[in-house]
Amino acid sequence: MQYALLFQQSPEEFAARSDPDKREQRDAFWAAFIPYMTALREAGIIVAGAGLEPPETATSIRLRDGKRLVQDGPFADSKEQLGGFFIIEVPNLDAALDWAARYPAGPGGGVEVRPVLPAMKQEP
Repeated sequence: MQYALLFQQSPEEFAARSDPDKREQRDAFWAAFIPYMTALREAGIIVAGAGLEPPETATSIRLRDGKRLVQDGPFADSKEQLGGFFIIEVPNLDAALDWAARYPAGPGGGVEVRPVLPAMKQEP
């Protein structure tokens, strides 16, 4: 079964990923995350994954009365920001939770684990 591991970070942790003045914090994050990512890869369970640019680079769209409403930024301000994700294939939720628990989250972050919908059958 496939699960999405959605990595949440505090705004401060997210900013430290690219802020040259927070090099020590950034280096500490990557020093912990790279072994985690390597373990996932070596286990052969990664289906897909990516890191995401900061929330302020997002563009959100909603449809109202058939018209597109476009706004800069994410849908909502929140205490946590989506920093990236992996799609993993493991036998069950317990295995997905075990991998999520290994994520080196800082004090403001965590991991949301969510089942991935199975592929839809396409009609000929």
